[in-house]
Amino acid sequence: MSAKQNAKIARHAETPTIGTRRQFIKQAVAAAAAAAAARLWPARAHAQQAAPSINVLGSNERIRLGFIGVGTQGYEAHLLNILKHAGTNNVAAVAVCDVSKHRRTEAQKAVEAAGGKAEAYEDYRKLLERKDIDAVFCATVDHWHARVTIDAVEAGKHVYLEKPMTRYLDEAFAVYDAVKRTGRVLQLGAQGCSDLKWHKAAEWIRAGRIGQLVMAQGSFMRNKPAGEWNYPIQAWCTPEDVNWNLWLGDQIKARRPFSPEDYFRWRKYYVYCAGLLGDLVPHKAHPYLLATGNPEFPVRVSAVGSKPVHSDKNTPGTPERDCPEIVQLIAEFPSGMVMHITTSSVSEQGTQEIIRGHKAYLLMGGNRVELKPERPFADEIDPETSEPFEPESFTAHQKNFFDAIRGVAKAHADIELAIRVQTLISLAEMSERLNILCVFDPKTRRITDGTGREIKPITYGTLEQS
Repeated sequence: MSAKQNAKIARHAETPTIGTRRQFIKQAVAAAAAAAAARLWPARAHAQQAAPSINVLGSNERIRLGFIGVGTQGYEAHLLNILKHAGTNNVAAVAVCDVSKHRRTEAQKAVEAAGGKAEAYEDYRKLLERKDIDAVFCATVDHWHARVTIDAVEAGKHVYLEKPMTRYLDEAFAVYDAVKRTGRVLQLGAQGCSDLKWHKAAEWIRAGRIGQLVMAQGSFMRNKPAGEWNYPIQAWCTPEDVNWNLWLGDQIKARRPFSPEDYFRWRKYYVYCAGLLGDLVPHKAHPYLLATGNPEFPVRVSAVGSKPVHSDKNTPGTPERDCPEIVQLIAEFPSGMVMHITTSSVSEQGTQEIIRGHKAYLLMGGNRVELKPERPFADEIDPETSEPFEPESFTAHQKNFFDAIRGVAKAHADIELAIRVQTLISLAEMSERLNILCVFDPKTRRITDGTGREIKPITYGTLEQS
């Protein structure tokens, strides 16, 4: 054999094979990721394992529940579903509350049909006076979320709060401070957070499997020819049935007269709701932020909305909505990650559900997580597909809430995730309605525009439609 051939063989022997090289790189990356995770997320990693320390109930102790707001969501998704699984979860519905006599009565009948008994209240504050209630489900109109939640935790109750967290940002921080002060469990009603595929994504991201996180993209799309939220108006809705002044509360500065239109279709109107940003965006923003493995406050938020179809014209007698039919939101976070969420009520074709890293990306569609390497890093990172997960459900999210109350789990949509998402939503609403870029400082809670000029967060009475 020639000297040239011997040298070639020697060089080949010193060069690791593709498999060995990939294994070496993966081991190095895993070690670096573990060290980084220990530096960046030690407190959060500990919090995920830690149990609540205040008013923890034993696993054999029955949780007694009150339901505040038993309209469509509060009645069907919460009360009826919880009654169906009450034995498994060891819970009991003992009180219901609504400003509508019809809805209170229907809720009471449902509890009785399930073999229980529930007292009915028109004013939620009377329900909260009961010492035997451990937790409440709040599914009221958005402008009551903050007051109900703060009063509930101050009364010693844990709270399952329907999304969005609050109507406005100042209320969200008031809720945050109250929950932190009292130590009660808060579970936001973004049930996608109990779909375990998002937790698998967070696990892989924390482990450095996709490299530096750079982008997240998702959408929540519908197409309602008659107009989203134009629910049927029921004959029982009269001034004699509904306590209209209590429904409005003193938060609403525009004292509108009794209106079945507003009562059933309130999500269309800014005075009560942020529209798509308040109703559909939370379904994507919560799980995507959870999946980052280290949820952050946004630092820059911009949103653009429009009404290209004017779909309300297809429902005779209903006024045109205040809010857009299409919204696109884009946000930047301190780590440099950018999130893009698209939502619509006039087109159901969504965007690709994906989380992008520098070295690999995660496909989030369906019931699995697919990890795929970026082309330049194909030798370093193996593709992988997770096991299939159960789809999101109210049942799983409610059980997680009960487990958190008992101290055996962490609430999947806890107060820390909720305040970060509500900040994103509120800044997006300000951006769209005021036609500005919103810059946020999490330490001072101060908002400025692109020029550095301070902007006061909008709240009740700030704008004509608020």
